[in-house]
Amino acid sequence: MFDALDVGIVSFIAAALVKEWHITPQQVGLIGSMNSLGMAVGAGVAGVFADKLGRKPILLASILLFGVASGLSAFVTGLSIFLLLRFFIGAGLGAELPIASTYIAENEPTESRGRAVVLLESFWAVGWILSALLAYFVIPHYGWRTVLIICAIPALYTVFLRSSLPETKKNTSRTSFQQSMGRIWSKPYFRTTSMLWVLWFCVVFSYYGMFLWLPTVMVLKGYSLIKSFQYLLIMTLAQLPGYFSAAWLVERIGRKFVLVTYLIGTAVSAWAFGAAHSLSGLVAAGIFLSFFNLGAWGAMYAYTPEHYPDSIRATGTGFAAAVGRIGGILGPLFVGFAVSNHFSFSQIFGLFLAVTLIGAVSVVFWGPETKGVPLDSEVTLR
Repeated sequence: MFDALDVGIVSFIAAALVKEWHITPQQVGLIGSMNSLGMAVGAGVAGVFADKLGRKPILLASILLFGVASGLSAFVTGLSIFLLLRFFIGAGLGAELPIASTYIAENEPTESRGRAVVLLESFWAVGWILSALLAYFVIPHYGWRTVLIICAIPALYTVFLRSSLPETKKNTSRTSFQQSMGRIWSKPYFRTTSMLWVLWFCVVFSYYGMFLWLPTVMVLKGYSLIKSFQYLLIMTLAQLPGYFSAAWLVERIGRKFVLVTYLIGTAVSAWAFGAAHSLSGLVAAGIFLSFFNLGAWGAMYAYTPEHYPDSIRATGTGFAAAVGRIGGILGPLFVGFAVSNHFSFSQIFGLFLAVTLIGAVSVVFWGPETKGVPLDSEVTLR
């Protein structure tokens, strides 16, 4: 919830900064990309250290990092320092997200593991809804700096987590970084590692390219900033049923079915959003986009840790997420470039349709089904 609050608020703050700091579309894209660059670094580094030192200390350090950096960013007066702090916020977020899903997966029985991770991820929707509420009620009256101070609250949450969370897996051997990377690319894991990296890149490219730009796209389509926030809040509410339906289906039918079906739904919704001309069409497409995209996200987080043994699980999950963040860097930059060069919204969202379908195809042909497979210490999926 805290993660999504911080990421979500950036899309609303970006729309406000366009007016206050007169930043260009390319600079708006740079804000999202710096956040994703930090997430890429944080996810990869955290995965390795979480396998070495344990999940809990890395989890606490990551939350503290993004909470403190978020609070500090409320006091900046220029884009350069703001971008630097967005990198550190991203590093904390990127470290926390894959470690949290790995932690939950390792503490749940096989029959409910996937559902538990998707329900964990459903609180992303709660955080995004909170960000939309803060944007609608706080930014117009108290300014964007106030909401960034509110986003520093997670730093205090580490005090509670430090005493309440038990430790889980850590690797007591002296496995080096090179050895860990070699293992996730060894023959038993080569195909699924390839699939996960393609899947993560495609999903994160599309998600951050579309969702960080939604408020600005609404403004560019002719709606006021306040009206845009109002419509986006309606769209955001659709994330919750997307998550809950995915949580039910991953244990009833399987991970692959949910990922492929929801990614196809995301692709179609993206095309519809870009092609919409009426307000009703825009909002309807945005609702379906939120439903399918976030449902796919939840299933992806449940699916990823299930491919690796204990000793490299956080490393494998972390680097899949890190590759995804590269997509998160390129997605917002692409939209900024496309808007500046007068691409139509149909062309922009048509690319997101294509990229999302590539992710779905990778799961169809390379992805094993992991429903009901125990998290054994050396499980191998083929």
